[in-house]
Amino acid sequence: MRIKCPLCGERDLREFTYRGAALPRPAPDAPDEAWDAYLHLRDNPAGPTRDLWHHRAGCSAWLVVRRDTATHEIFGVELATRSRAVRA
Repeated sequence: MRIKCPLCGERDLREFTYRGAALPRPAPDAPDEAWDAYLHLRDNPAGPTRDLWHHRAGCSAWLVVRRDTATHEIFGVELATRSRAVRA
């Protein structure tokens, strides 16, 4: 699988580290239940997902990758700082 980093271009999967689902963080003052769900309760879908990846062997950017876990097809990549997926 190859991931197209917005800063470095297309790179091999081995340059990246998968860091989990790209979910919005709860507010700092959110109840414990919201933080518990955010940290521990995850789906494991077979199909389209939005995942966080770290370009550890490249520019060190955090990326949101839209992909299909069944086919490994990548639909899009964006910087996590620009993604609505990780912001509340």
